[in-house]
Amino acid sequence: MEQYLQHAKLILSDVYSGYKPNRTGIDTISRYGHQNEYDLEKGFPLLTTKKVHLKSIIHELIWFLRGDTNIRYLAQHDVHIWDGNAFDHYVKKQALQDKLPLYSSQWQQAKQEFIERIKEDEEFAMQHGNLGDVYGAQWRHWKTTDGKEIDQLADVVDLLQHKPQSRRIIVTAWNPQDVPAMALPPCHTFYQLNVLDGKVDLQLYQRSCDMFLGVPFNLASYSMLLQVLAQQANLKPGRFIHTFGDAHFYCGAKERGQFYGDNLQQLKNKVTGVVTRNGFADILDWITQNAPKEMLAGKEIEQDVHSQDHVTAILTQLLREPKQLPKMNITNKRFDELVFEDFSLQGYEPHPVIRRAMAV
Repeated sequence: MEQYLQHAKLILSDVYSGYKPNRTGIDTISRYGHQNEYDLEKGFPLLTTKKVHLKSIIHELIWFLRGDTNIRYLAQHDVHIWDGNAFDHYVKKQALQDKLPLYSSQWQQAKQEFIERIKEDEEFAMQHGNLGDVYGAQWRHWKTTDGKEIDQLADVVDLLQHKPQSRRIIVTAWNPQDVPAMALPPCHTFYQLNVLDGKVDLQLYQRSCDMFLGVPFNLASYSMLLQVLAQQANLKPGRFIHTFGDAHFYCGAKERGQFYGDNLQQLKNKVTGVVTRNGFADILDWITQNAPKEMLAGKEIEQDVHSQDHVTAILTQLLREPKQLPKMNITNKRFDELVFEDFSLQGYEPHPVIRRAMAV
């Protein structure tokens, strides 16, 4: 996974990288525009420099493929990728922002109670668990002006099977009419497939790219999607081509984040000057000695799972030697009939997990 690591290093060192505020309130170090390619014949691109929670990725992909947009399926399978966005969507709809300030202890506690109720109470889930017409709705149920629906994914399979030479094998999740009502507008917005010599490639354009938490999931998810679609058309999976818009690392809240803004050029110089992997340990020491402690609700953060500083997390990954890529096996069946047990990973021996919080 050297491509991912080199891209990470570029974001932390390049002249085109900058310190950038955003809607979450947790600022980022961001770089716009990049592309990586992964040949699936050489292995399944699941990060080995940290353990990635594959169960969540598989269940989310199944959720997309079925056209689902309600988080109840995810909650019932203990998949928490969308918890924060779903609850924030609920808080805004119920006008509870003053009572439950974002990221506060009250917000965290209420979020857990909300997810448990979604899991256990079907009526409540039907009323409050829908995220708007996010990915699954756009992939499978794109609404037309004449009241009909387009199943983009079924159309893609048909084209792969019967017109593989087409340059129109495309799925888009970005529907400007629906975006305002979504809990989170699509980050991975548009993908196209191309067939050549019995192999199919998939290129994704991703507008917003959370490099530490999100991108490793996107890498695995779209590589599995490519494998599923290739099998539907009796083709071999070729390359997953990942094209990036705004690729970023979150810096932590308030004073912790501002430390990176104030010292970005120094950080860039240090990252540029690293010769061996061990050099990233010196940068981690510099941050530990100089950066303000992370605070949450007036208290110092003591657990990594609550930390929103993703810079130290990626530096830890850059210290680690990548391992051999695993192999993914997926049952060859219709895409919306797949279940979790149809996915089987072999040979995955990653470095230990690194935990961080998601900026909502």
